[in-house]
Amino acid sequence: MAPIRKILVAHDFSETAVRAMDLAIDLAGRLNASITVVHTYELGLPTVPFGIDPIPELDEPIAKAGRDTLDAIVSRAKGAGVSAIEGVIRQGAPWVEIGALADQMKADLIVMGTHGRRGWAHAWLGSVAERVIRTAPCAVLTVRAEPGSNP
Repeated sequence: MAPIRKILVAHDFSETAVRAMDLAIDLAGRLNASITVVHTYELGLPTVPFGIDPIPELDEPIAKAGRDTLDAIVSRAKGAGVSAIEGVIRQGAPWVEIGALADQMKADLIVMGTHGRRGWAHAWLGSVAERVIRTAPCAVLTVRAEPGSNP
């Protein structure tokens, strides 16, 4: 197996993602690996023909809020001793954007939380982690919620 040098952490700002980030920080320290943290967001609007953005005034505040939170996560990781870390924000379907970035950066490992939804919630909301696992260009490590927590 090739050494793990580039870790991509998918972060949705949930408690489960914080657990995944903590694990990635530990792994990066042990393996002397770099970390890229990605946050993706969707506006929840249907795709519009010709690339027209129907509500452009939503893009900037959502991206800024995501960027501010992502910057805090990167600063926290630097404080924990990770020197090679960057944050990336992308708009689009999370599983697509995570896979595309992993491919682009030639990631060795994706670390992400999974909410463990079952039944109707899983059928309705689907699973980003499941889709990433099926389509990722590299290994994927999922981190579950704390036992007894409400996903």
